[in-house]
Amino acid sequence: MTVSLDDVAEIAGVRATSPLRTVADVLLRVDRYPAVSVLDSALSRGRVNPAQLAVIPSLIRGRRGAVAARACLAEADGRAQSPLETRSRLRCVDGRVPPDTLQLQVRDDDGYLLGIGDLGWRSPRVIAEADGRDAHATPEALFADRRRQNRLINAGWTILRFTWRDTLHPDYIPHTVREAIAAAQRK
Repeated sequence: MTVSLDDVAEIAGVRATSPLRTVADVLLRVDRYPAVSVLDSALSRGRVNPAQLAVIPSLIRGRRGAVAARACLAEADGRAQSPLETRSRLRCVDGRVPPDTLQLQVRDDDGYLLGIGDLGWRSPRVIAEADGRDAHATPEALFADRRRQNRLINAGWTILRFTWRDTLHPDYIPHTVREAIAAAQRK
């Protein structure tokens, strides 16, 4: 794959860079949380693929911010479906309670899908949901969330719900997850 930093095109009279070039440039200019959020979003939306991400170190080599940007590449995960999910995951990683999976599918004994959790800790049966305002604000979404949560709780899972505001407090999410895991292990 040949990609250069001169990867610029004109679209409807506006100069624009390719998604890969844009991601590489953004990584050099933002802190870790927004950088990993951009990577996750680009992967999740199919704007870049893992093979393209592997090219980024060569694109940014020698540029200011390259060392930090390369560290962010290692944390990218296209299963995150929103910046809120990414931030919640990074808070857990930083708090030394990383989820063991993302988009955890929980099924009953017959294979019926009970729900999908944003962040999952399978052994203690803990799920964390990152509840963004847009995706969860309508009455229909709230009712669907409640039904799904009830199914998961009845199947023996602990459900935690976090918002953007929760991610602004570095210790809150990992502390809450740790407490839920400890409570599950006491059962």
